[in-house]
Amino acid sequence: MSQHITRLHATTLLAGGVIALLCSGCPQTPPPTSSKTATTSAAPPAKARPSFQCPMHPQIVSDKPGDCPICNMKLVPVPEAATGEQSEHKHGPPEKKEGPAVPENATIVVSPQDQQRLGIRTAAAVQTTFSGIVRASGRVTFDETRVHHIHTRYEAYVEHLYADFIGKYVRKGEPLVSLYSPDLLAAEQEYLLALEEQQGVPSTDAARKGKRALNLIDSARQKLLLWNISPADIAALARSGKPSQSLNLYAPSSGYVVAKAAVHGMRVKPEDALFDIVDLSHLWVLADLYEYELPRVRLGQAAQISVPYWPERTWAGKITYIYPSVDPQTRTIRVRVEVDNPKSELKAEMLASVQIATASRTALVIPDDAVIETGLRKLVFVAHPQGRLEPREIKVGERADHQYEVLSGLSLGEEVVMGALFLIDSESRLSASLRGMAPIPAPDAVPLPDMAVSPPNADGSSHVHHHGGH
Repeated sequence: MSQHITRLHATTLLAGGVIALLCSGCPQTPPPTSSKTATTSAAPPAKARPSFQCPMHPQIVSDKPGDCPICNMKLVPVPEAATGEQSEHKHGPPEKKEGPAVPENATIVVSPQDQQRLGIRTAAAVQTTFSGIVRASGRVTFDETRVHHIHTRYEAYVEHLYADFIGKYVRKGEPLVSLYSPDLLAAEQEYLLALEEQQGVPSTDAARKGKRALNLIDSARQKLLLWNISPADIAALARSGKPSQSLNLYAPSSGYVVAKAAVHGMRVKPEDALFDIVDLSHLWVLADLYEYELPRVRLGQAAQISVPYWPERTWAGKITYIYPSVDPQTRTIRVRVEVDNPKSELKAEMLASVQIATASRTALVIPDDAVIETGLRKLVFVAHPQGRLEPREIKVGERADHQYEVLSGLSLGEEVVMGALFLIDSESRLSASLRGMAPIPAPDAVPLPDMAVSPPNADGSSHVHHHGGH
């Protein structure tokens, strides 16, 4: 086979050389120079450019509207600039040209019938009073500065309980428990001995010994005070002249007993907490705010508290502390609202609603349902006549009562779209991508009228049949 090809190639070269030799001796006759012939040879007949293309299958092109035979999508117009560049670079690689970036969104047209079917609504940008009310949910809890843990300062045994159940209300100065302590009994005896020595000082040496006795009395009395023995009990001890077998431990403030570890007969140590007493006349409400609401609150700001079981009643409070960290699970920031509770109407662990009023002002606002948050920008679709929906980037301020404050990007009275925003945004992005995409020429592109797609086979494939001649 290779020998046959070699012989054929040699024969062809020999014949070409003979023809060239014969033609070299012939006179040169110029070709006809008619204008018609020159025009015909210089410009071949123009071929109709395809003006429609499938967005999913760029090799499917047509010179008139129709459907793609592969995916049945509507053919879209081919941009004139892209078609011109395609014809310019037909005989060579296209030059790289840097043009403007393809926009992320494009204006789309949605007919009124489709808008009604998709539930698309519009709302006007209005100038109104921005109320500035921050609403948050909260929880009532104890004022941590009014919680008292009751301890002894010596080892003792419980003789009698006065605060004998959790929830009992005690007043400041009332006895909580009666304790017997050998160490406390010895301290009482020391105090009584110092008093006896001071009273038995002879008159001849009263100045020197009297001063020493007074020092002993002060030292013994100070020891009893440091062990939390009340001045009234010390005075009663001095009057009686006899040590008491048990002494009382008194409530340092009024409040409710919320924890009790003391029981009759038990031995207690200084590290043991016998009672927890809480003053409920002043409480805290811990409210959780979202991060975007934090710039609208400040220390000293007034707040109103209400509870579900008593909705018509409100309590006045104010913000006294803003916590320094964000809850990693709920992404909220806690603020503390202090409120007076003189009648104990609020109870700890109640759920509460908190309203924080900010300064009112006039602002241009739109519903927050009309704003698309892309992460880098805020986007709205402005409604125009004939169903045109224009994407518009805006800058917003505070958000309150399901409204956004508009700082720039919109004018008073412009209509923004609400509802089906995901579909509108997707269609707008797709349109922008298609407008910036140049058609891809394919050598085997077939005009639409000559093609048809048969139903898919069992394996999912399909065949294209030509209606024209074979």
